[in-house]
Amino acid sequence: MTAPSVPADLRHPALAAADPELAALVAAEERLQADTLRLIPSENYVSAAVLEASGTVLQNKYSEGYPGKRYYEGQQIIDQVETLTAERAKGLFGMDHANVQPYSGSPANLAVYLAFLKPGDTVLGMSLPMGGHLTHGWGVSATGTWFNGVQYGVRRDTGRVDLDEVRDLALAERPKLIFCGGTAVPREIDFAGFASIAREVGAVLVADIAHIAGLIAGGAHPSPAPHVDVVSTTTHKTLRGPRGAMLLSRAEHARAIDRAVFPGLQGGPHNQTTAAIGVALREAATPDFRSYARDVVTNARTLGEELAARGFDLVSGGTDNHLLLIDLTAKDVPGKVAAKALDRAGIVVNHNSVPYDTRKPFDPSGIRIGTPALTSRGIPASEMGTVAEWITRVVQAARTGDEATVSEVRSEVKALMDGYPAPGLPVS
Repeated sequence: MTAPSVPADLRHPALAAADPELAALVAAEERLQADTLRLIPSENYVSAAVLEASGTVLQNKYSEGYPGKRYYEGQQIIDQVETLTAERAKGLFGMDHANVQPYSGSPANLAVYLAFLKPGDTVLGMSLPMGGHLTHGWGVSATGTWFNGVQYGVRRDTGRVDLDEVRDLALAERPKLIFCGGTAVPREIDFAGFASIAREVGAVLVADIAHIAGLIAGGAHPSPAPHVDVVSTTTHKTLRGPRGAMLLSRAEHARAIDRAVFPGLQGGPHNQTTAAIGVALREAATPDFRSYARDVVTNARTLGEELAARGFDLVSGGTDNHLLLIDLTAKDVPGKVAAKALDRAGIVVNHNSVPYDTRKPFDPSGIRIGTPALTSRGIPASEMGTVAEWITRVVQAARTGDEATVSEVRSEVKALMDGYPAPGLPVS
C-alpha cells in the first residue's frame, strides 16, 4: 500500500502562496511523472540532491568569465563551485580539460564549430533520419546553413554505421570536423574506428555522447577519451543530471573551446545548474551508479528481446545501450498514432523516423524507446516482458481503435509504478 501524497502547498509552500496556478501545474507534472512509465530515452529522474542544487541561491549570481578571470566581483564561492564541477568531469570522463558552462547540448555543439571551423568549412556527421542530430551539419540547422554538412548513414541490411562508407566520404570531402554519435543509435560507437579515419584526413574528431554519457561514466559503454579530440555531452539523459551540457577536450584544445563558449556564444553561466551538474557527477562516480548503468543496458536488451519475440522490427536487430528504435511498418500503425495511443495508456515514448523511412519526419514509421527512467525507479529486467506485452496490446489497439484496451493498460501501468516510486519526486 502506498503512502498518501503530500499536498502541493506543503511540497512547494512559497510557490503555492505566490502563484497557486503554476504550483498546481507543477504538482500535476509531479503526479504525471510518478504515475507513468517513461520510456523516452533522453528522459530520466534526477535525485532529490540534484533538484535541490538546481534551486539554490547560486541562481542569484552573474559570473561572466572563468574561475579566477571574471568580469564581476563577488565570485569567491562561484569559482569554487565551477572548479569542483570541472574537476569531477575531467576525472569521471578521463579528459584533460572540461568546460561546464554550456547551457545545453545544441549550444555546446555550436561552440565546437566556432572553436575549429570557419563558415563554409566541411563537417561530416550522421544523417538525421539515420539517427544523427540536427547539429551534426543537418540542413535545417544553423550548422547545415553556415557550414558544408556531409552525412553518413547506416547500412540497409544491418542498420549499423558502415565505417567503410564513412572513410570513403571523408577521403572525398576532406572534412575539418567529424562527429560520431547521435540521438537514435542503438549500437556501440566505434570511437577507435572513427579516430583512424579522422587522423587519415586530418580532421578534428568530436564524440557526441549526450545519450550515453551515463553509460560511459558507469562503465557500460566504451569511453571515447583515448580516441577523440573533443567530447560533447548533455548532463541529463543517462547521466541523471540537470538540463545542461559540458565540453571536454584534450589540453591543446582547451583555449579554443573556452573562448568559443565564452565570449563566443554566451554570457554568464547558470551557476545553479553548474552546481547540480557537480552533484550528478559525484553520484555518477559511485558503485551504485555503475550498477544502474549496467541495469539500463540489461533492461534495454531484455525489452528488445521481448518485443522482437512479439513481432516488432527493431532497427539493427536490437541494442547495445539504453535505446531501441522500432519500425512499425509491419504492424500497420504509423509511429505517431502508436506514440499517442501509448501516451494515453501511460507509456511515454516518442514517434521517430527510422533509417530509409518513406514517411515524413512529423508522421514517421517508428517509435523510439529507452530504459534510463524505468531503471532509475528500480524496475528490474524481470518486468520487461510485462512492458513488452503492454506495448504490444496498445499498438494493436491503436490499429483497431480499441480504447478499452488502452484504458486497461493505463490502470495496469499505474499499479506497477506505485510499486516502484521514482527518485527525487515528492509524491508517492
